[in-house]
Amino acid sequence: MEMHNHQLSVWSSWQIAPEITLPLVFLIFLYLRNANVTKKQSLSFLSGIATIFAVVITPIGARAMDYFSLHMIQHITLMMISGPLLVIGTPNTFSPKNRIFKLFTHPVLSWFLYAALMIGVHLPTPHKFIMDNPWAHTYLELPLYIALPYLFYFNLLDRKYEKRRLSQALSVISLFLMMVPETLTGFFIYVSRSSLYEDMYTLDDQRRGGSLMWSGAMIIDAIWIALAVYHWIKSEERKSLEVDVEIAAERRASGV
Repeated sequence: MEMHNHQLSVWSSWQIAPEITLPLVFLIFLYLRNANVTKKQSLSFLSGIATIFAVVITPIGARAMDYFSLHMIQHITLMMISGPLLVIGTPNTFSPKNRIFKLFTHPVLSWFLYAALMIGVHLPTPHKFIMDNPWAHTYLELPLYIALPYLFYFNLLDRKYEKRRLSQALSVISLFLMMVPETLTGFFIYVSRSSLYEDMYTLDDQRRGGSLMWSGAMIIDAIWIALAVYHWIKSEERKSLEVDVEIAAERRASGV
């Protein structure tokens, strides 16, 4: 197996990627037509879209199949930054009743699908298949990198969504547990003493990608966990205030 094309300059490589960019432009159009969003939500949503463009049309995306480190930057950005930002930017009125959406946003199923995608695409056999078949990268891997993180984070990050399917405490635990497959995947790639992908990349490039996954996952996950903890504390404060109001009302009613 020969290494992928390293002859062209990385930073001169750009692409339009219409199969990804056109649906995103349409999504932006639909989103901006929605008047039920705050400035914070719109900023978060558009930032999420911007991060997708940043790792798809730029040299990072154009050469992600040639350099493992660039592939990992694309992977980390889409799965750990874009997805959460899109969730935070989702309108409060968005609460689809579709059974398929409810199924794939189930806290347990979405957790395992997210973990399976992250681990699976970096196993030697699936990764080799994807890298040897550009259509698989374009039409399978990238869309899954965008969709599954959204489904996973949908229940975990506070969107002021009524009747949450997962408590704030369990959201923190779920995010913490996800650090295990994320960091271990990067760690084992980093410590490998030989090529895991039939010399598709240089060993140094493979290790760079592993270290990015290992360290990047810990740093980014720590941010989302901190946010989830913050919302957990706020939710407990709201509950305490509600209890105080109820107690005060009962006292007034009883004439105490």
